[in-house]
Amino acid sequence: MSHRMILNQTAYFGVNSIHNIIDEVKKRGYQKALVVTDKELIKFKVATKVTELLDSAELDYQIFDEVMPNPTISIVKQGIEIFKQSNADYLIAIGGGSPQDTAKAIGIVINNPEFSDIRSLEGLAETKKPSIPIIAIPTTSGTAAEVTINYVITDEENKRKFVCVDPHDIPVLTLVDPNMMISMPASLKAATGIDALTHAIEGYITKGAWEMSDMFHLKAIEIISRSLRDSVNGDLNGVEQMALGQYIAGMGFSNVGLGLVHGMAHPLGAFYNVPHGVANAILLPHIMQYNAPYTGEKYRHIAKAMGIKNTEDMTIEDARNAAVNAVFQLNNDVKIPTNLHMVGVKKEDIKALAEAAYADVCTQGNPRETNISDIEKLYHSVF
Repeated sequence: MSHRMILNQTAYFGVNSIHNIIDEVKKRGYQKALVVTDKELIKFKVATKVTELLDSAELDYQIFDEVMPNPTISIVKQGIEIFKQSNADYLIAIGGGSPQDTAKAIGIVINNPEFSDIRSLEGLAETKKPSIPIIAIPTTSGTAAEVTINYVITDEENKRKFVCVDPHDIPVLTLVDPNMMISMPASLKAATGIDALTHAIEGYITKGAWEMSDMFHLKAIEIISRSLRDSVNGDLNGVEQMALGQYIAGMGFSNVGLGLVHGMAHPLGAFYNVPHGVANAILLPHIMQYNAPYTGEKYRHIAKAMGIKNTEDMTIEDARNAAVNAVFQLNNDVKIPTNLHMVGVKKEDIKALAEAAYADVCTQGNPRETNISDIEKLYHSVF
């Protein structure tokens, strides 16, 4: 059996790393950017930190700031038309997962117009050409969209999210700068941080996991577990460490897949617009309990990476409980909602949610074979 690893070409990390954008753009010969972002990041002058650099170097750009949380097919189509009209030759994605995913979809369709029906991008789209070049500048420490080959689009008409997996969508350049993340509200730092932890834990136990991806995921669990509380409290070093931890998690899961937590989280975003990180965070420890008997010794390693002492002396049951409890404790410490009722989920929708979760591409990677009945019970147990 062969294993594949795909990583992006170039990434810069650390305070003021966004300043590298000038030299990189000039070196690559790019002429005009379409900056893909959202109105909040414009309003609070986060995106401005980048556009001011472009202005200072007299680099041309146009802004597309219509991106919404859980980006939709219609937003992507709007962005494609704006790109065509702009005469841009590259994209700068500034934001969390939503602007990053929107930019990926725009870039793929521009260079692969046969996929202009956005729904045709679902799953493993057989695109022939790389995306329009994307420079990714994350403003949250969670999605790792800047290093993954995945993106998620919401089909509003059919009330569903669909995952697209395409090596052609990976950004050519990433600038991971904690100064772009420090102003995030504590609640967003918490939700995106547990999203990153979910990537690391699901990536570690997914069916496709292997030694190289395990290396990334265990290190990511360790960094996130020790840094998230500080990040939420506004500590710059904590923010910087979280930015690194979530990126490392992305290097792993992008190549091996995820599991049922993501499978069940995606419908919550599609049905109720629950922020993706919040949905993952609420579900993660409960689904870890469900998966525990099917994970061998891996929860012992997760517990150790999360800072639990003497894991090697525990029974396997105790080690599994320690890992689950460490996640519950971290959720509690960063004030994640404790159940689905708190984020507007309705019991009468659970059957439809379970059917959507079972069909989600991420569910295929879960270490425990599941079914719609089990998924319904899991949703009810977290209500």
